[in-house]
Amino acid sequence: MPIEIKVDDVSSPDMLALLQVHADLMLSLSPPGSCHFLPAEGLRSPDVTVWSMWDDRSLVGCGALKDLSDGTGEVKSMHTKSDLRGQGYGRRMLEHIMMEAGRRNYSALYLETGSMVGFLPARRIYESYGFRYCGPFGDYALDPNSVFMHRPL
Repeated sequence: MPIEIKVDDVSSPDMLALLQVHADLMLSLSPPGSCHFLPAEGLRSPDVTVWSMWDDRSLVGCGALKDLSDGTGEVKSMHTKSDLRGQGYGRRMLEHIMMEAGRRNYSALYLETGSMVGFLPARRIYESYGFRYCGPFGDYALDPNSVFMHRPL
């Protein structure tokens, strides 16, 4: 069965459990004041679209796109189950988000991720898709535990 990516309402027990794993991981890698993940309630905001990724009826990952209301978007909540990392699921989700941003005619995508070593694999994926480092955007402030990235579309 091929990978299926579908809009998710962030209500199923599987999705809520995956988001809790994501939150726990982010909190284990970053000081609380430097964690910018959206909790389930935040992902249900009208300006955020969430996708779940399924492989053979098993939830394998998720990602989200936040509309920044200025013709750009922010990549949020990218997560792949730990035992499945390195198999291309994160890349598939990022490609999906980038395609949707293009469909929405966004001029650019932004993201915030951690500056610590634990976030290096994510930063390398983003770099490979043309994201470049930039200063804080939106409501973010300069933080030594965060890096900010931007990609024109």
